[in-house]
Amino acid sequence: MKGKFFTFEGPEGAGKTTVLEILMKDLEKSGIEAVFTREPGGIQIAEKIREVILNKEHTEMDSRTEALLYAAARRQHLVEKVIPSINKGKHVFCDRFIDSSLAYQGYARGLGIDEVFSINEFAINGFLPDVTFYFNIDPKAGLQRIANNAEREKNRLDMEDLSFHYKVQEGYQQVIEKFQDRIIIIDADQPVEEVVADIKERLRKHIDL
Repeated sequence: MKGKFFTFEGPEGAGKTTVLEILMKDLEKSGIEAVFTREPGGIQIAEKIREVILNKEHTEMDSRTEALLYAAARRQHLVEKVIPSINKGKHVFCDRFIDSSLAYQGYARGLGIDEVFSINEFAINGFLPDVTFYFNIDPKAGLQRIANNAEREKNRLDMEDLSFHYKVQEGYQQVIEKFQDRIIIIDADQPVEEVVADIKERLRKHIDL
């Protein structure tokens, strides 16, 4: 049997990475074969593209260039890691996927959600997540979490002003409406243990926990 593909989305500082780390340990204890990965990144080529995209010195990067680089990293990650893992029966849990591009580049950068989706259609060739968990939190609260966490990677997107991050949130709302059949909204303003519990409860409908 094939595995399933779960993605985690949300604004900066929503807590996706922290929750995924806890979830990974819980699934390992349960004996569930799972792969945890991230975008952009997850494999060598995509990690190198990540360095280019998120480098704080690359402030001159054009929005279309940014969107194309994300799509390129996504394609390589998908064919090299995600799809092979799923075909081996492993469940894949990914920190960000196509919805991030639609919200960030499509809406917040003003390129158009449909336009960015068309770029990514070429990259993913129809391969969409089975379930997407959207971490809902006020962008201001998320950025405050980042400011309070000295160990978190600070990247070029963190440097955008608050209005950009609110646009990202608006973009996600449109994406949720577009793909409401697979997107589940999670209250990310709860303590991390409660967020994990909420997700595990939803996961029980798809995998044996």
